[in-house]
Amino acid sequence: MAELVRRGGYGSFTGVLTYKNADAVRAAAKAQGLARLMIETDAPYLTPMPHRGKPNEPAFVRHTAEFAAALFGVSYDELAATTTATAQKFFGL
Repeated sequence: MAELVRRGGYGSFTGVLTYKNADAVRAAAKAQGLARLMIETDAPYLTPMPHRGKPNEPAFVRHTAEFAAALFGVSYDELAATTTATAQKFFGL
C-alpha cells in the first residue's frame, strides 16, 4: 500500500474488509488513510458480513461502509461524504 500511495494510486476495498481473518486488508486500508479510501461491491463476489456466502449485490456496500466507518473511527455520514468526494475526484465527476 505504501508503494501504491507513493505512486499516487488509490486502493478500493470490497466486503473482504469485513472478514474476521482480513487483518492485512484492514491494515492496508488504514495505511492508505481515509482521505484516499474508496469502497466497492465487486458484486456478485466478495460479499461483506453478515451476508458472506450469498451472492453480493450493490445494496450490501453499506455493510462495508459501516464497517469502514468504525475502523476509521468516524460516523457513517462522514465516511460516505469522504469516499464519495474521493470517488468523484478519482473518476473526474
